[in-house]
Amino acid sequence: MGEIDWGSTIGWTVMTVLQILAVVIWILLSLAFLLLADRKIWAGVMMRKGPNVVGPFGLLQSFADFLKFVLKEIVIPAGADKVVFMLAPLVMFTLAFAAWAVIPLAPGWVVANINVGVLYLFAISSLGVYGIIMGGWASNSKYPFLGGLRSAAQMVSYEVSIGFVIITVILLTGSLNLQTIVERQAGGFWNWNVLGGGGLKNLPAALVMIPMSVIFFISALAETNRPPFDLPEAESELVAGYQVEYSSTPYLLFMIGEYANIVMMCAMISILFFGGWQAPFPTPFTAHWPSTAASFFGFMWLFLKILFFFFIFAMVKAIVPRYRYDQLMRLGWKVFLPTSLVAVALIAGWREFGPGA
Repeated sequence: MGEIDWGSTIGWTVMTVLQILAVVIWILLSLAFLLLADRKIWAGVMMRKGPNVVGPFGLLQSFADFLKFVLKEIVIPAGADKVVFMLAPLVMFTLAFAAWAVIPLAPGWVVANINVGVLYLFAISSLGVYGIIMGGWASNSKYPFLGGLRSAAQMVSYEVSIGFVIITVILLTGSLNLQTIVERQAGGFWNWNVLGGGGLKNLPAALVMIPMSVIFFISALAETNRPPFDLPEAESELVAGYQVEYSSTPYLLFMIGEYANIVMMCAMISILFFGGWQAPFPTPFTAHWPSTAASFFGFMWLFLKILFFFFIFAMVKAIVPRYRYDQLMRLGWKVFLPTSLVAVALIAGWREFGPGA
């Protein structure tokens, strides 16, 4: 068997599959420890230890949970639509990982460097609602069905706000390509989009972009059904929401999909507002490094930012009380939507008439 010609169709296919596997394995391993961190942070706020038995310091707890879910019997309710019931978690899981195809992890480290990466993410996140609706409807029970309806309404509501917030970033950078958005924030934290992008001359735009980053973060909480916006899973009203009839591996797929979306939102906040893989200070010394070493250096910075925002996600879960459903909808439609619309107009005006025009 001869060597693989990387320029051929077979070579390209093998290379792409290897890239996808690398991203998927990294996400799965990260999720195992981030899920443990989520539980540990929650436990720390409550002044208890959290998981501390399986492995040193409880580090293997997530792997034990994984084995437990995989080995348990799959129970399907007698009245459920079995095909849709089993398809729903697969849809949620697949779409959660498909979104990572356009996320640039480091210079040159992206599975699909497409020019409309932002539109691709919008499309995938819109489809993600269907997994939850299918799971709630196929269970043939009123509580999962109500949880599915709540989740659909909630995710659609906050996607609108997220969309307008991302438009402000697109106006600042002039690109829908996520790799380009990160590259335009190079040179130090004063060039990050959260501070207006483009250095000190654009600093007045920070008066708009800082609130937009906060709105994006809060909308990301609602989009991923995290506390205090976990109304689709509100135990006091819906007995754990749309996935209450699920057990074993299908339930595990729902949870992996949900946490993959949470980590992706942390990555998106980092990429859109906080420079992605860019260091917070100029790094001229990396110009002489091999490209692989420079990429690992950038990946380290992106991962540190993801960890920071995941920590904030976990702290919000631990300390902020749950909203009522009417409060949740009012916040999305009466506060975030008009605020983000005004922000789009302000940033468009700044780009047209400001000093960087």
